[in-house]
Amino acid sequence: MAITLSPGGETTFKSSVPSNEVLVGTKDGIVRLKRDGPGAKWQSAERWLAGKHVHAILIEPKTGAILAGLNQGSVLASEDGGKTWTSRDKGLSDVTDIYCFAANQVNGKTRIYVGTEPAHLFYSDDLGRNWIDLPALRSVDMSKWNFPGPPFVAHVKHVAFHPKDPNTLLVSIEQGGLLKSTDGGRSFAYLRGMDDDVHRAVIDPVNPERIYVPGGNGTYVTQDGGKNWEHRMTIQHETGGYPDFMIAHPRNRDLVFIAAAEQEPGQWMKTKFARSRISKSADGGRTWTILKNGLPERLRSAFEAMTLEDRGDSFALYAATTSGEVFASEDGGEHWTEIASGLPAVSKGSHDFLLQQ
Repeated sequence: MAITLSPGGETTFKSSVPSNEVLVGTKDGIVRLKRDGPGAKWQSAERWLAGKHVHAILIEPKTGAILAGLNQGSVLASEDGGKTWTSRDKGLSDVTDIYCFAANQVNGKTRIYVGTEPAHLFYSDDLGRNWIDLPALRSVDMSKWNFPGPPFVAHVKHVAFHPKDPNTLLVSIEQGGLLKSTDGGRSFAYLRGMDDDVHRAVIDPVNPERIYVPGGNGTYVTQDGGKNWEHRMTIQHETGGYPDFMIAHPRNRDLVFIAAAEQEPGQWMKTKFARSRISKSADGGRTWTILKNGLPERLRSAFEAMTLEDRGDSFALYAATTSGEVFASEDGGEHWTEIASGLPAVSKGSHDFLLQQ
C-alpha cells in the first residue's frame, strides 16, 4: 500500500500493516519513496511528472488510480501505477491552480472533490474525467475574500466531511472563512466566530460536534458543531502562531497533532526562518507537548505536508518540508527519523521561495 504526502492531499490513512511506499508531492513532480519492509532504509525509487509543481495527491481507494493536482496547472491522472499520465480537466473552468483534493463515498461510489484558485469547488464521480462545478460556494458574500500574496485572490484550501453524513462538508477558504453545506454542496453558509484566514477544518471522527480550525491567527475549537468557538491557541502560543496542518487520530478522540511555524509567511522573507515545530495534544487541544527526539528544536524551513497512518494497534506520522526533508515516526510521534533529504521543495505555492537565503 502507498500513502501520500502533499500540501493539499489526504492526511489520514488506515492500513493493517506498515506501508512501504510514500508518494511525496514536490515542486518538481512526485517523488516515490520506497523501502523493502518495516525498519529498512527508505530510498527515492523514481520521480513522476518532473517539472510540475504538485500541490495535491490522491489515491482513489477502489481502483488505485493516482490523481495529481498542479500549481499553475490542472489535474493529471494515472491508472497504471505512475507509468503514464493523462489530463483530466474537463469542466474545470476559470482555474489556474489546484489546491486540494478530498474523497468521500456517496451512494457507493467515490466522489472526488477538488478545490482551486480562484476559489471554486468541483466534484467528479468518474475519476476526474468530468468535473461539475458547485457554484453555490460563490453565492455567499465574497467581498472579503482575498489573499495577501500574488495574484491576490482566495483559494479553496481544504475540504472536510462529516464522518456519518456524506452530504455535510466544511470548506476552508484562504482567506475568506469557513463554509458549511448540509446538502452536498447545493448551498453553503458561513460558520462565524473565527479569523477568516482558515487553513482547514478537522472534524473529530468520534464526536463530529467538535471541530478544530487552524489558521493564520492560531487555532479555534467548537464543541457544538460551530455555534460557539473558543480561540484556544493564539499567534503567541509556543507551538507556533501559524499552524497549517492538524490531524486528529481516527480512533482516539483526544489525540491531535499540529505542525506550525512561529510566524506567518510574510515574516519569513525578512527572517529566512520559519521556526517550525510539530506538537501533540492528548487532551483535545487544551495542552500541548512539543515533539523532539529526532526533530530539530526549531526548523528553519516550514512543514508543508503531514500524514498519519493508522494501523490499528499502532500508528505512524510523516512530515515534509520546504527544504526537501521527510521525517517519519513509527511510534506515534515519540521518536523521529529523517528518511529523505535533498528532495525538491514540498511547498504550498511559493512558500519555499520566501525562505531561500
